[in-house]
Amino acid sequence: MGKIIAIANQKGGVGKTTTSVNLAASLGVLEKKVLLIDADPQANATSGLGIDVEQVEIGTYQLLEHTASAEESIITTDSPNVDIIPSHIDLVAIEIELVDKDEREYMLKKAISHLKSAYDYILIDCAPSLGLLTLNALTASDSVIIPIQCEYFALEGLGKLLNTVKSVQKIHNTDLDIEGMLLTMFDQRLRLSNQVVEEVQKHFSDMVFNTIIQRNVRLGEAPSYGESIIKYDVSSKGATNYLSLAKEIINKNA
Repeated sequence: MGKIIAIANQKGGVGKTTTSVNLAASLGVLEKKVLLIDADPQANATSGLGIDVEQVEIGTYQLLEHTASAEESIITTDSPNVDIIPSHIDLVAIEIELVDKDEREYMLKKAISHLKSAYDYILIDCAPSLGLLTLNALTASDSVIIPIQCEYFALEGLGKLLNTVKSVQKIHNTDLDIEGMLLTMFDQRLRLSNQVVEEVQKHFSDMVFNTIIQRNVRLGEAPSYGESIIKYDVSSKGATNYLSLAKEIINKNA
């Protein structure tokens, strides 16, 4: 039985999509069957795996609207063992369209829960907001990974996200766990980076992954080629970090 993991933080630029794409690719090369769901209207996870967003006709939007099945929405990617349900800019409209629907928080859950038997991991790349899209992702998930960048405002807004997780646990999804907090964009030369790591580990000890994602030029370059870091430069620090994270998650869920 597979596990559904949302990758969420309402702050932009913390490494959500980078983590979604590269964790999916890393789990794939470690021979796990993975489905990545792009639930962000910016569709960066879709283009990051080499799919032309303009060509997307069926994706997360149709899935949430229940005008297409999950099976119809899935595209096979070039990454070994990784499939994707792509996104498109039209996903922006979904929040308004779902607003007056019954059980609007459960649209994604209803559409994908039967897929758990077909995949080892289903990862959901969330939008940088705590709106209805992210709420759908958290309601459908077994757990959530929270990327935290090692920068000055890192902990700002974290309380808000944790409160959202708590209210989802209370109202919509009692089984939702925190898979872990993932420190990203770490630069060991900067005192600030080291302080953020200490601070997060002090406050959230057991909830923090051992793996820390370091700042890495190759990691930043890979999406412009429509490739994961595993495909773009498997010998880079970024690839090593994400493979380490994938192993950590596999061991944790063994």
